[in-house]
Amino acid sequence: MPGQALLEYGRLLDVLGIEGELLNETAHAIAPDTPVPTCPGWAASEVVRHVGSVYRMTLSWLEHGRRPRHWQRDPAPGESVHEYLNEGRTRLVGALARHDPGEFVATWWPADRSYGFWRRRMAHETTIHRVDLQMAGGLELTGIADDLAIDGVDEVLALWFGQRLPMLGLTGTRASSVAVRAGDQVWLVTAGPEETTAWRCSEREIPGADAVVSGRPAQVYLWLWGRAAPGSITVEEGDDDAVGQMWALLRLATR
Repeated sequence: MPGQALLEYGRLLDVLGIEGELLNETAHAIAPDTPVPTCPGWAASEVVRHVGSVYRMTLSWLEHGRRPRHWQRDPAPGESVHEYLNEGRTRLVGALARHDPGEFVATWWPADRSYGFWRRRMAHETTIHRVDLQMAGGLELTGIADDLAIDGVDEVLALWFGQRLPMLGLTGTRASSVAVRAGDQVWLVTAGPEETTAWRCSEREIPGADAVVSGRPAQVYLWLWGRAAPGSITVEEGDDDAVGQMWALLRLATR
């Protein structure tokens, strides 16, 4: 069903906690003013502050049941960005753990108004920014399990491509479709002047696509998020321009 994660929600909550700790450890391992190329204009400390702010924004969604206008966006006086991050993560994990993932709560995705949405969104938010810091510091990337990466591919396509782009009023310049394959899952992504859509599909629907993109799940996941080089995935067949349009639209959706 639309919005349903491909990974068990208890696992996603664990990922949020573990990835948050990894992000903090990485932030301690590199200089705070280290530039982060995948987040243009930001240094490492700003990435940490951003994640801590997103945690608090999410807590406000959970508490007030609507899109927040005000929340604590920066560390308190005398509080380090590391303390700000850790305190926000601890509060958020606790708030999410107290509710069944299927329980109703406000979100910004009509397809999923549940606590599970926030478990999934925050797990991937944290994972991607952990990757940002490890790449910025020239550190070895901590591996991303295939099942987590496949769920992340589903989330970035369904939520950011299929939902966020229409919210922003952004569409493609030409009608095209791209099949994306990671592990045993396939998605069909369409873009054009009229609409942008993405959904899980079957192998039978691939022949109708203008291009097919595939690769190891973690590489497809990071490539879709703009964290992996074009050569990390394979364009099996078809129209490179269709692939380029999909990737460029995702950059607008996720910036």
